[in-house]
Amino acid sequence: MSTAPRVLGGRYEVGELIGRGGMADVHLGHDTRLGRQVAIKMLRSDLARDANFLLRFRREAQSAAGLNHPAIVAIFDSGEDDSAVEGPNGTRTTLPYIVMEYVDGETLRQQLSKRKQFEPAEAIRVTEGILDALAYSHRMGIVHRDIKPANVMITSSGHVKVMDFGIARAIADTAATMTQTQSVVGTAQYLSPEQAQGQTVDERSDLYSTGCLLFELLAGRPPFTGDSPVAIAYQHVGELPQPPSVFNDAVGGDLDAVTLHALAKDREARYQNASAFRTDLENVRFGRSISTAALGTAAAVGAVATQTLPQSYAVAGSPTAVQSPVTERSERYANTAGLPAVGHDEEDDERKGGRGKAALITVLITAVLALVGWGAVTWFSNQTPAVTLVSVPTIEGMKGDVAAQTLATNNLRGEKSTAPSTTVTEGDVISQDPKSGTRIAEQSVVKYVVSTGPDSLTVPDVTGFDKDAARAELEKQGFVVSGFQEENTPDQEKNKVTKTDPAARAVVAKGSKIRIFYATGNVKVPDNLVGQDWALAAVALQNAGLQPRKETVESAKNPDEVLSVDQAGNVVKMGTSITVKVAKAPTPPPVTVTSPPPTTPGTTTTGTGTATPTP
Repeated sequence: MSTAPRVLGGRYEVGELIGRGGMADVHLGHDTRLGRQVAIKMLRSDLARDANFLLRFRREAQSAAGLNHPAIVAIFDSGEDDSAVEGPNGTRTTLPYIVMEYVDGETLRQQLSKRKQFEPAEAIRVTEGILDALAYSHRMGIVHRDIKPANVMITSSGHVKVMDFGIARAIADTAATMTQTQSVVGTAQYLSPEQAQGQTVDERSDLYSTGCLLFELLAGRPPFTGDSPVAIAYQHVGELPQPPSVFNDAVGGDLDAVTLHALAKDREARYQNASAFRTDLENVRFGRSISTAALGTAAAVGAVATQTLPQSYAVAGSPTAVQSPVTERSERYANTAGLPAVGHDEEDDERKGGRGKAALITVLITAVLALVGWGAVTWFSNQTPAVTLVSVPTIEGMKGDVAAQTLATNNLRGEKSTAPSTTVTEGDVISQDPKSGTRIAEQSVVKYVVSTGPDSLTVPDVTGFDKDAARAELEKQGFVVSGFQEENTPDQEKNKVTKTDPAARAVVAKGSKIRIFYATGNVKVPDNLVGQDWALAAVALQNAGLQPRKETVESAKNPDEVLSVDQAGNVVKMGTSITVKVAKAPTPPPVTVTSPPPTTPGTTTTGTGTATPTP
C-alpha cells in the first residue's frame, strides 16, 4: 500500500532526493496550490540542532528571497517543519526548509567532470552569466561569498543560474568576515586572499572567486591546488597564478590578461565591479581592446598579451599577432651578467675574420640606406601639407546619433556597427576605437559599436494583474500577446491573471508571443472526495475556493466517511457552499423490557401474560 507523500506548509509535497550538500538535502517537490514543480531544500536533520547551521540556513532564505533575476535561482517560500526530527529525550526539533525554483539542468561541477575544459567562447559566455547575477545581487547589497562550480547551474536550454546564498551577507555588514567559530567559511579553491585571511569581504571578493572559476573552465583545474585547504589558502595569499594558456593552447593573451586581473591579490588592483569584469570579457569575445588595467596586471606577472584572440573565438577579420622571434643578444640572456665579456662574442675566435668582413659590408649598406632615407624625408616634407592632430572625444555611453554628431564636431568621421548587449541600454554606444584621449589626424575614422539591447528577454511576472493591464505591461517590454485563455481556478479573482505561457521568469527571444491565462471567477468542484475522511475533504474544498457544509447520514460506512458531494465535477462560482454528506453510525433499535403481570392468590402464571387458576 502506497503511503501519502509528506506535505510541508500544507501545500508542498516532498518527492525524491535530487541533490545533497554539506548543509542540506534537496528534494523534487510539487506545489499543490499553484500546480508547479519546485525544489525543496531541507536542512540535514543531524544539523538541525546546531545554532550556527540554523542561522546560516535561515540567512540563505532571507538573502535570496529579495533577489529577482533570471540568472539567480528564485526563492518562492520558506518555513519550518516541526514534525520531522526526533531530538534527545524524545523532544521535537524544527527542520527549516526553503522552496526554490526547480532548475532542469546540471551544475558546472558536473559538466567540468565530463568535459574537463570548456572552449574559450563557452567559458566566456558562462562567466558573463555569473557576472550578470553578481552585478544584480551586489546592486541589491548582497555578497554571495561562495561562488564555485557547484553553485552554478546550467539549464537544459543553456542558461546560467547562480544558487546557494547560504553564506551570503549584506555588503553594509561590517562584521562580514570569512571566519566563523574559528574556521574559514567558503571553499578553499575559490577563496579570495582577504577571505583566506579572515578579513572583511565585499563584492570584489566574489569577483576573485569568479576569476578562479573562469580559470578552471579554461584550464580544467583551479588556479591553485594543494594537499589541504590550508595549503591552498596560503597560495591564494602569497603565490601568483600561471596564465590559463599554460594549460590550454586555445586561450589567447587577452583572455589570459582578463583572468589574471580578476585574480589580483590586492582587491584594489583587481576589477572593482562585476560590470567592468563583464565588459572586458565582452571585449575579448568581440575582438576589441581590453582595459589598460587588465593588460597592466598581465604584464606585472610576466604574461604580456602578445597575441589577440585565437581563431576559435575571434571576430572574423581580427588579426592574430605572432610572438616575434628572439634575435638580440640581450634577449638571449636573462641579464647583463649572462652576456659575453666586452670585446668577445659567443662565436669561436677562429671566425673573427669572417665577422670583420660582414661588419664592413653592414656599415656600407647602412650608410647608403641613411642617405636614401634622408632624401625621402626631405622630398616628402616639401610635398606633404602639415597634419593637424585632434583628441578623440569620449562617446562611450552616448546615444548613437549624439556620438555621430560629437565626432563630426571634432572633425572626425564615425563608422557605426551594432551588437546585442545585456548591460548597455539599447541605442547607447558600447565601445569605441580608438579610445578617448588618443591623438589622431583630422578626418580619421573612429569606429563605435551601438547596443541593440539584449537579444533575449525575461518574461515578467504579471500574476494578479488585470488581464488588460498585463497585456499593456508585456507589450511595453517587447513581447507580443497572442491571446487570452480562461482558467477555472481559486488562485485569483475574476479577470485577474493566473499565469502566462511561456511562464514568468522564462528567458525567451525578443518579440516572442505570450498567451495570458486569467481567472473566470469559477472553480470546479472536486469529484474524487467520496470515500475520504470528512476533514480531508473539507480542506480540499476550501483549497478549491469553496465552502464545505457537513450533513451526516446514517450509514454502515465508517463514521465521517464522505458519502457524496453536491455538484461534484461541476463548475460553480468561487465561494459556493457545497453540501457534503458523511456517514454516521446508525441509531440502534430500542430494547423492550416486559414486566410480569401482578398475581392473585390461588393462581399461577404461565408464559408472559397468561394466568391459570389453581385447583
